[in-house]
Amino acid sequence: MRNFLAWLSIERDGEASPKTGAYCRARARLPLKEIEGLHEALAERVKGTSIEKACWRGRKVNVIDGSSVSMPDSPENQARYPQPSTQKRGCGFPVMRIVAAFSLGSGTLLTLAKGALAAHERILFHLLWDSFDVGDVVLADRGFCSYADFYCLSQRGVDSVMRNNQRRKAGVEEVKRLGKGERLIHWKKTKVCPKWLDREQWQNMPDTLLVREATITIDVPGFRSETIVVVTTLLDHKEYPQDALAELYRRRWMAELYLPDIKISLGMDVLRCKTPDMVEKELWMHIIAYNLIRSIMCQAADAHGVDSQRISFKGTTATVRQWAPLMATVENDTGQHERMLTVMLKCIARDPVPLRPNRIEPRAIKRRPKNHQLMTKPRPEFKEAPHRSRYKKPKTPHL
Repeated sequence: MRNFLAWLSIERDGEASPKTGAYCRARARLPLKEIEGLHEALAERVKGTSIEKACWRGRKVNVIDGSSVSMPDSPENQARYPQPSTQKRGCGFPVMRIVAAFSLGSGTLLTLAKGALAAHERILFHLLWDSFDVGDVVLADRGFCSYADFYCLSQRGVDSVMRNNQRRKAGVEEVKRLGKGERLIHWKKTKVCPKWLDREQWQNMPDTLLVREATITIDVPGFRSETIVVVTTLLDHKEYPQDALAELYRRRWMAELYLPDIKISLGMDVLRCKTPDMVEKELWMHIIAYNLIRSIMCQAADAHGVDSQRISFKGTTATVRQWAPLMATVENDTGQHERMLTVMLKCIARDPVPLRPNRIEPRAIKRRPKNHQLMTKPRPEFKEAPHRSRYKKPKTPHL
């Protein structure tokens, strides 16, 4: 709002009210379907890029990951997205669970499913299936790996590459050994029907499912070796060798960075709207902004022959924020606008992120937060302990 008031004063020699009521009412009138339509059009536009088509052995890979976002503690938000049951009433915040499908090639968020915190990630994952195309590959961790999911995705013409679920120890029969640490196996269907399936659907599934199992050893110098088991419906070990599967699953870690890009760099971690309808609009606007930045990163990579994964998302965001006001002043001059866009893409591409394979990046912060008390009761009942940081716990005498 303040930026707009400054622009209005300089460019139009005008003034406007600093109050945001009109802006909020106009924002509330935006149809949610129109916003979702913008996202779908942008995602389809990115699908046709050369980076997307050359993702992994000619296949488009969808990386699945889940997370959650918080929002203001209003009665409307609490009713649709209740706070965690472990938090006291009046001391927590509503939480929305999300499961997203990203493009491994461009990092674009293709589609997203949302629900209350009580909704399991695998249930939300099923809502994404209609967005997958025939020939796609779904790449996910072991939380999404199950017999029914593998079978249903294969019936849609979609292959799966996932880490084997740690609970799958029984009901496995070896069919053929393909090499060291690699074999074809039969998964046997259990008698227990998944809750999300009808009994009739479960009974109509075959009793066994042929999958390929590959044992991958991650050996980083200076660290303890780790062995993981990856299962897939890509049965041809010559077209998709074990090393290729290992490299593909290793790239799955990029999805762990995509969500922090949206939540931390773009501020989606804590949403600000006080009604569920406006929260959904705010959520999709964050996603559209994220995809626009990813689109600019792809343009810079294509124009200057740089790997799009080496371009910094946060650096691109900062560059766009600095260049956007200047480019807005010449929006009527098409030639000047194009020249500024070309220079901006060059600035984005010429400072790639250093290639640091096997680098350990723990999720930790160095700067300590302020020593404020934690709210353990609703605010009207809460009593602050003054100068509490000055008191020290008495030492227990040794007996």
